[in-house]
Amino acid sequence: MTTMFVNLPVTDLERAKAFYEALGFSINPLFTDHNAACVVVEEDHSYFMILVREYFQTFTDLPLGDPATNPSVAVALFQNSREAVDAVVAAGLAAGGSEAREASDYGFMYQRQLTDPDGNILEFGWMDPVAAAQGPEAAMSDSAPADAAPQA
Repeated sequence: MTTMFVNLPVTDLERAKAFYEALGFSINPLFTDHNAACVVVEEDHSYFMILVREYFQTFTDLPLGDPATNPSVAVALFQNSREAVDAVVAAGLAAGGSEAREASDYGFMYQRQLTDPDGNILEFGWMDPVAAAQGPEAAMSDSAPADAAPQA
């Protein structure tokens, strides 16, 4: 199994840790200090490394952009149900996040976009298991527009 680390720049590490913990993630103290924190998304497989901007800058010679004004990535995390999507987004909004777009409902897939306090975009979604296994057409409901295209 591949392990994935997504590095995200933040301006206030303590605020960012509190935000990600409010989403239901935990912080791995073994890989956390004053420069960075390891956010456990899925044990042994998926992590966010939230790094203060100055420390993040040490990993590249290119100038760091501001995700609040010029996003360059959106991380999509799929949940087991629509209700789980709504619950995690509600927790993120209560913890200082924002939702710049309305929910997208394609019938076979449901997505909401949550922006963390630093402007990093997290997309939370649910996909019908039939669509995941056999493609969207196998699970399309009559309520979804025929020309709807999913967002990734």
